[in-house]
Amino acid sequence: MNFIKTTEATSNHDHLDKMSIEELLVNMNNEDKTVPNAVEKALPQITALTTVVSEKINAGGRLFYMGAGTSGRLGIVDASECPPTFGVSHDLVVGIIAGGDKAIRKAVEFAEDSENQGWQDLQEHNISEADIVIGIAASGTTPYVIEALKECNKNNIATGCITCNARSPLALTAAFPVEVVVGPEFVTGSSRMKAGTAQKLVLNMISTAAMIKLGRVVGNKMVDMQLSNNKLVARGEKMIMDVLDISEEKASKLLSKHKSVRLAIKAYKNG
Repeated sequence: MNFIKTTEATSNHDHLDKMSIEELLVNMNNEDKTVPNAVEKALPQITALTTVVSEKINAGGRLFYMGAGTSGRLGIVDASECPPTFGVSHDLVVGIIAGGDKAIRKAVEFAEDSENQGWQDLQEHNISEADIVIGIAASGTTPYVIEALKECNKNNIATGCITCNARSPLALTAAFPVEVVVGPEFVTGSSRMKAGTAQKLVLNMISTAAMIKLGRVVGNKMVDMQLSNNKLVARGEKMIMDVLDISEEKASKLLSKHKSVRLAIKAYKNG
């Protein structure tokens, strides 16, 4: 089976510029409905990759995401949400983007074409065999990501990827590839659309499952979340009320004293 770049294929829709706003939105929504089905087909691959991520993190290793453009930004979003959601350190899940942090807001020309910078960026974090690196690239052809994963393979560092083309160079490089084939984009070649949605869904699955297996969720509750604003404090109080079946006043006092949902619940149960 040859590599076919379906993310670059011509859209199933034409004359977009002639459509009404409602027609544009309905057609986009219809295309988006196909994405979860594509993710479902990749569940065996997602399971294999997430299992290794969980094993690495539980053994004290770190998870690195790396990509360029939209793919890189999505990795950074997922990484940055792990500390406030699960109470882990900021260096447990790390997002790296071609072109550096300035590329988060503005595109850096030709950054994705560098064959050396990806590995150099990983080395700045003292990457080791304890860690795992997931390359993210909708096309599966980004040199910045592919060459970095090749160096990881040479150094016995576990590798995975999330791509939206089957049998891409990236998927053939990663030890644990995830291929979510979403087909042509609504706007031809605009992989920030269906491909970006698919990548975000997979990232959600990987990090959430790994954090649950790390013990950062009890039952279905984020007991280690950071209490960084009033909304989250109120959510924490509600969790404590539900688990312990106590009043809001008691829950508020417990949380105020222990500064952690987990610790508040533990202290109350221990008397």
